[in-house]
Amino acid sequence: MKKPDFITNIALVPIDFVLIVAAALSAYYLRFSQAISEVRPVFYEMPLSSYFELVLKVALFAVVIFALSGFYTMHNKKLARELPKIITGVSTVVIFLVLSIFWQRELFSSRFIIIISWAAAIVYLFLARVIIILIRNYFFKKGRGLANVILLGKEESRKAVVQTYSQKPELGYKVIAEFDNLESLMSSQEFVRDIKKKNIDTIFQTDTNVAKELALDTLTFCQENQITLRYAANLFQAQNINVDLNSVAGMPIVEIQGTPLDGWRRVAKRFFDLLLSTLLIIVLSPLFIILTIIIKSTSSGPAFVRLKRVGKKGNTFSMYKFRSMVKDAHKMKSEIMDLNERDDGPLFKIKDDPRITKIGKWLRKTSLDELPQLFNVFKGQMSLVGPRPHEPEEVSRYQKGYKKLLTIKPGMTGMAQVSGRSNLLFTEEAKLDIFYIENWSMLLDLIILVKTPKAMFKGDQA
Repeated sequence: MKKPDFITNIALVPIDFVLIVAAALSAYYLRFSQAISEVRPVFYEMPLSSYFELVLKVALFAVVIFALSGFYTMHNKKLARELPKIITGVSTVVIFLVLSIFWQRELFSSRFIIIISWAAAIVYLFLARVIIILIRNYFFKKGRGLANVILLGKEESRKAVVQTYSQKPELGYKVIAEFDNLESLMSSQEFVRDIKKKNIDTIFQTDTNVAKELALDTLTFCQENQITLRYAANLFQAQNINVDLNSVAGMPIVEIQGTPLDGWRRVAKRFFDLLLSTLLIIVLSPLFIILTIIIKSTSSGPAFVRLKRVGKKGNTFSMYKFRSMVKDAHKMKSEIMDLNERDDGPLFKIKDDPRITKIGKWLRKTSLDELPQLFNVFKGQMSLVGPRPHEPEEVSRYQKGYKKLLTIKPGMTGMAQVSGRSNLLFTEEAKLDIFYIENWSMLLDLIILVKTPKAMFKGDQA
């Protein structure tokens, strides 16, 4: 998702709330105006204070219905698609309102108010989207907020795309470089540097017939560098999972989005993480104090350690844990590397690690050593649910395709942890985490969180 789309997505939520309230108030004042009252006399007038209280509740309910109806999904937003969506969403809210009034058998002021509110809400919401899109397009025409695109493909196929994007800045893309293929792009140190600095948003493969291996290399390159991939699809390449379909310069275009965790869903997940991590930190604070005293009194060194881990988009951060090893254990790792029992991937693991303290064995067995990661979640470096965070040296030894694990924030728990814990091979763990990334939903997060306590205390060592 382009940044302007994301900003618009978030802005529409409070705007829609205010407009629903405005539509309802407009209907109220219109109904009780002198001109309408003379034609349709008022038999029962609901006090404005009571009416306004009801309107606020309905507006809040409406925003929830709109979110569930996909109002705030901003990919390739077109006004022609918005009007039917608005009519359906507003009508759904009105139906619920009418059913609620009927069920409670309450005397409502006027059917006229409901009809006018319905019509006014449709008009207000549609006009708001017209204005917002016009403002966004204005900035696009000024060259602001455009996504930087690199084109790959033959010159004749690139030419049509370049012409379309230059003539239609409202599409939100700016072509900054063109290459015949991925190999040519990778030979350009300047643009490879830009990619590493996250200055490139999208790679667009304009050829419709690309060798399967070359297409896979391009896809892998984009996944490893957290870049959106768009490609000109042939007749048999239209997929239906995590893709967005459109057309540019007369060609059918497929955009691989990688994960449904984007836009409003990402905001919802972050809000949930922040709320629950704050609550857990407060509730578990006595346990934090007790464990700190036990660790400090049974071995020398700090109660907490900060471990370097790789997070979203390859950014490193300090992950907090209760210390379960002797002081400066990381410096001893090279001395016992030959004892590593994991030969199925980049991970390092010893069943009876000599560096682990007595209390540390218990902390690891119960996963209580991981509780301080709640502070990482609170700070936004991790999520409650996500792929397992790995060390930089482990990430550097990832096999081809595994860098997709860096698409989203790592988690305190995840599918790998509740589906087999440390007994899983690395390839199986990675597949589970990638499945989670590609099929994320809030329901899936809740299921994993419910399963986590049982996985923590069933006896497998984390």
